[in-house]
Amino acid sequence: MSRDHDQSPDSVETPFLELLARGASVDAYEQPVLLSRAEGRPPERVAALEHAQRLALRVRSEMEGRRRREAELSALFETAHDLAGLRDLGSVLRAIVQRARSLLGTDVAYLSLNDPDQGDTYMRVTEGSVAARFQQLRLGMGEGLGGLVAQTARPYVTEDYFKDERFQHTRTIDAGVRDEGLVAILGVPLMLGPHVIGVLFAADRRQRVFEREQIALLGSFAALAAAAIDTANLLTETRSALADLERANEIIRDRSGVIERASEVHDRLAELVLRGGGVHDVAAAVSRVLGGTVEFAEEGAAPGAALETSRAEGHAVRHGDDWIAAVTGGGELLGALVLRGHPGLDPVDQRTLERAAMVTSLLLLARRSASEAEQRVRGELLDDLLDARDRDPRLLRERAARLEADLDATHVVLAARLDGPAADADEEAAARRRLWSAASHLGATRHGLASARDGGTVLLLPLDEGDTATELARRTAVHLGTAVHEAVTVGASAPVENLAARPDAVAAAYAEGLRCLEALRLLGRTGDGAAAQDFGFLGLLLAGDRDIPGFVERTIGEVVTYDERRGTDLLRTLDAYFACGMSPVRTKDALHVHVNTVAQRLERVGRLLGEDWQRPDRVLEVQLALRLRRLSSPAPR
Repeated sequence: MSRDHDQSPDSVETPFLELLARGASVDAYEQPVLLSRAEGRPPERVAALEHAQRLALRVRSEMEGRRRREAELSALFETAHDLAGLRDLGSVLRAIVQRARSLLGTDVAYLSLNDPDQGDTYMRVTEGSVAARFQQLRLGMGEGLGGLVAQTARPYVTEDYFKDERFQHTRTIDAGVRDEGLVAILGVPLMLGPHVIGVLFAADRRQRVFEREQIALLGSFAALAAAAIDTANLLTETRSALADLERANEIIRDRSGVIERASEVHDRLAELVLRGGGVHDVAAAVSRVLGGTVEFAEEGAAPGAALETSRAEGHAVRHGDDWIAAVTGGGELLGALVLRGHPGLDPVDQRTLERAAMVTSLLLLARRSASEAEQRVRGELLDDLLDARDRDPRLLRERAARLEADLDATHVVLAARLDGPAADADEEAAARRRLWSAASHLGATRHGLASARDGGTVLLLPLDEGDTATELARRTAVHLGTAVHEAVTVGASAPVENLAARPDAVAAAYAEGLRCLEALRLLGRTGDGAAAQDFGFLGLLLAGDRDIPGFVERTIGEVVTYDERRGTDLLRTLDAYFACGMSPVRTKDALHVHVNTVAQRLERVGRLLGEDWQRPDRVLEVQLALRLRRLSSPAPR
């Protein structure tokens, strides 16, 4: 064929060049040959067309390959560009999976990452997936095709997943793959150095043979995914290191400022101690240094649980948005420094608050030592009232007035004793000193008197209008017990008046308070407070070492046990029976029950106590035991 003929409009290459130019499908390249045969063209013409067809298809295939490689390179370049500007690892991984699915033309693409903590691999990104169970799969190392890839660090491909026996099938994985409808699966490892960190997959819902070029392409995407993960990890580590450095710099700056503040507060506290400042001066100085409000709180005004924790641990403790630092001296709780509304207290500032609490305790102890002289004077006046009956009333009133006490007011004499066990004589002596100190402080604040006497303390306190000796005794027992952290029992006399003119009344009232105290201890009501009138004539019977609990147990113990075990009301029925003159009819009205119920209960009492329990002598014992049992139980507060 001549050159001129090759370039003529009827050249055999012309139709195929036109097809190449418009990107026609493979089937379209058959049309020129078929048309030539149909027109009856010479065999040479048909053969030339067939030769041109083969050349055109080769050119088309080469062009398609180049376009595919260009698309692949473009996708890899775009992914690398995404990686270079990495901001969000999840976005980069999703882009990799989407491009892999698009270029390989698969139904689904997905990526899994290894979990070193749990020793398995889990789904990280999916594209084209429709099954929730598949998207949440976790594969053990060596399980399924992905587990095999992760374990061997080699790519694996299967044309039919469920017929492939090269990897371990599990019920969970197979169920997820079946839900997704996958058949052909290709998996390549994500490598960081020699280590597999995950697997990148491409999968179809029909049988398919993956070409080597496709496996290599997916491997390239896997390398980019691994690089993205490595870059993200490095960025995370770098950011963490930078954050640590920033925090370290902040700590250094803070420590510098804290040291300056600590030096400042040390100087201020030293100055306060030297010039004899008070507790509130210390609180004000610490408030300025810590940039908050610091107050001194008495023991009862501070949060109890936080105060006890601070006292036990020897450190300031947080309570909500506040900080509590116990102020103690000689084992005694004196109060607390409270820093208000400052939850973010650093260790150095916390130590500053604790040091201020120590200085406060020193100031309080110094003030207490000065007041102990006054307390001794108060004790001497009370001793004179107790021991000397011939003192001049005018002199007694003058001495009391100098101590802000009024002997013409109504008073109550209270006898107080410690009831906690002591390890040795030294500990007992120390406990008694604490009791005397607390009682003296109470006497001074209440405009009364206090003195150590007979192994305990005696107080002479004014009785406010509307108050009773019983309530005063109970409050005193609670106050002293809380102050010394041991049980304190308090017995009170009846109210007494005109003490300056009748100093013997103080001694008599003290004896009455002692009898009341002994009655409480015999009844087992240690740590409680009561007045003489609370016991009536029984107070006269409770002197000495009588076994009150044993008497109650021997007399009505069977009934008490029966009620406790069965939840019955036999004791209440007995009380009502005796209160109603031993009349069952009146008893049933008092208890609001049927008379047969009263009879049944009394019959049960008879079986427990014996048939002769209603003999006059037995009745008296039973009534006395009932009364003693009621008195042995502390009254509700």
